[in-house]
Amino acid sequence: MRTPDELSEAQFLSLYRRLRATAPGGGTPRGALDTITGEQVLAAVREVRSGRTVSLAAPVNTRPGPDDADPAEHRLTAPADAEPAATGLQFARDRFAMNIHGDVNSHLDALCHVIYDGTLHGGAPAAGALSPAGASALSVDLARDGIVGRGVLLDVPRLHGVPWLEPGTSVTAEDLAAAEARQEVRVGRGDIVLVRVGHRRRREELGPWDVADARAGLHPTAMEFLAEREAAVLGSDGNSDTAPSPVKGVAFPVHVLAVHAMGLHLLDYLRFEDLAPICAREGRWTFLCVIAPLRLPAATGSPVNPLAIL
Repeated sequence: MRTPDELSEAQFLSLYRRLRATAPGGGTPRGALDTITGEQVLAAVREVRSGRTVSLAAPVNTRPGPDDADPAEHRLTAPADAEPAATGLQFARDRFAMNIHGDVNSHLDALCHVIYDGTLHGGAPAAGALSPAGASALSVDLARDGIVGRGVLLDVPRLHGVPWLEPGTSVTAEDLAAAEARQEVRVGRGDIVLVRVGHRRRREELGPWDVADARAGLHPTAMEFLAEREAAVLGSDGNSDTAPSPVKGVAFPVHVLAVHAMGLHLLDYLRFEDLAPICAREGRWTFLCVIAPLRLPAATGSPVNPLAIL
């Protein structure tokens, strides 16, 4: 793979302004979700042939590691005794807590997640929309009815004949177009675009690492491809951003461009290792995709278990 050029802050700002002005979700309250119409949902339903369902989420991580210093917590709260009673009625109960925007667990980023130059998507002042009580605007509640549409998986490591992209590798617009051509599929308006970089497979085979220092992701200029095609949602088995950042002075440029400029909800740290082999074997890379975040009216994101329905 060719190493794409780094961008200066001025070049990034020019790209940001261009995408904000031209992306279909760049200024609407629901962002790019408005590109999914009822007709498109019905067309996506017709993608179902076998009725097989595949989870696109990773198992929730509860063990600390170099990429997850604050893992999810899960414990049984009842019965209180180690052994349930031999007679009578009891209920097993448990408690779950997690940092939604971590670097391991699968989650959805709401449009209020990214603050850039003191504003949220659409230019709303962040100071008036965010408080300790939560987000009063652009929260994950925008997706309370679910996100349903045509999912398109673009497998970039498969394109290059490798199991995963090494940390630090950036996926370009040319990579996305080449994956389309190889897979004989074309991303279109309202699609849920899922980009596999192999992050999850590498973690499972080699173990966790500090992803803040190095991870594969999209180059910021690849967002022009998604804007051109009018995608509705972007997801990855990483968090879509390359580390180290290819933009001087901006740590998460793809998050800024996707969420803040384009109004794209992001799906971070998904898992495609069950879906990708099926797609390759069947020679089809599109499917009905159903994303159902929790009803968290003032939250900046949600744990999520997206489903591919083939």
